[in-house]
Amino acid sequence: MKKYFRELSVAFALAILLLALAVFAPSFYQPQPLLSLATHEAPTLVVACGMALVIICRQIDISVGSMFAVCSVCAGLLATMHWPLALVITASVFIGAMMGAFNGALIAGLGLPSIVVTLATMVTWREGLRWLRQGEFVNLPDGTQWFGLSQTGGQWTLVIVALAILISLALAMKKLSIGRFVYAVGSDAEAARLAGIRPRLTTFFVFVFIGALVGLAAMMNAVQSPQVDPQSGTGLELKVIAAVVVGGVAISGGRGNLWGVFAGLLLLACVSPALTHLHVEAYWEKAIQGAIILLAVVADGLRSRKQRN
Repeated sequence: MKKYFRELSVAFALAILLLALAVFAPSFYQPQPLLSLATHEAPTLVVACGMALVIICRQIDISVGSMFAVCSVCAGLLATMHWPLALVITASVFIGAMMGAFNGALIAGLGLPSIVVTLATMVTWREGLRWLRQGEFVNLPDGTQWFGLSQTGGQWTLVIVALAILISLALAMKKLSIGRFVYAVGSDAEAARLAGIRPRLTTFFVFVFIGALVGLAAMMNAVQSPQVDPQSGTGLELKVIAAVVVGGVAISGGRGNLWGVFAGLLLLACVSPALTHLHVEAYWEKAIQGAIILLAVVADGLRSRKQRN
């Protein structure tokens, strides 16, 4: 119980919020708006799962928003060339993985700080895309939106895919050796190396993996609209990092799990619609989210200090 105190605290806060909405704003629980909210957050959940692995490995990637935009536009352009949808999805994942590999090569191969590398690539990808597209949207062909399904069918497909990735990664981090490698490298890279783990290769793999997840998430977002916005993904990096930190993943690495990330994302995602249903001014949204993040960071700092003492 003590081991999962942070995760349980977030789940408790989420339960209190949902209970308050059930009492004071029962209209929040209408099925279609809830499905729309879950669909909108599904790509964010996929990226947040990848970000959790990066932070557990004691790294950071603030270029995910720019990678998301690049993958979205590339996928849209390939769709307009009448590529089969399966190939478009594969290409988007591959492009994301290659951008992640570029980050990983600089960070793991050359030993450069991840914050500096991903800050540089964040600006490079975003400005390069702006220069190429000049803000022009990509119009998707018929049959691309919602994967050619009905809107409800497409929404459920996106939610199920996101949950399947969450569950698979949560089990993999617990059951497979690669998951234990990520935790070990994040806890102490030198000790991991002495134990026979290759920290640089593990770090490289983590960045490739988050890139692939960003590519998939970009496609999941693109099919929700008939057009692809080249500015999509703006602010995504802050949103997913906030969800990961609130969900109990230690920013110092080596600790946390994906179930907490899921609860953290739900908590932050519910703030805006909750304020709307409770008739509270919308400008309180960022303030409340900021307070939640600050409390999570303070709690993590106090816990780390207590462990040192």
